[in-house]
Amino acid sequence: MPRGSKQSYTGKQRRRASKIEKSGKARGMSSERAKQMAYATVNKEEGGGKRSGSGRGKKVNRSASSRGGHKSSGHKSART
Repeated sequence: MPRGSKQSYTGKQRRRASKIEKSGKARGMSSERAKQMAYATVNKEEGGGKRSGSGRGKKVNRSASSRGGHKSSGHKSART
């Protein structure tokens, strides 16, 4: 499988990346940058593409997308 191929993602991961990509374009990103950001977010939250085997059913951490543009600090004064 060539590098950069999106075949190793599940349908759900592709749909999530598509929605994230659309929001990036709406905020003025280029198409290429929005796609990179979308798949980077999916990778961060779900740990990459499909995986087989037992013990793979880990809870997904959605903190990267729920933060949604805020600074990483949890303090109110740090947000812009």
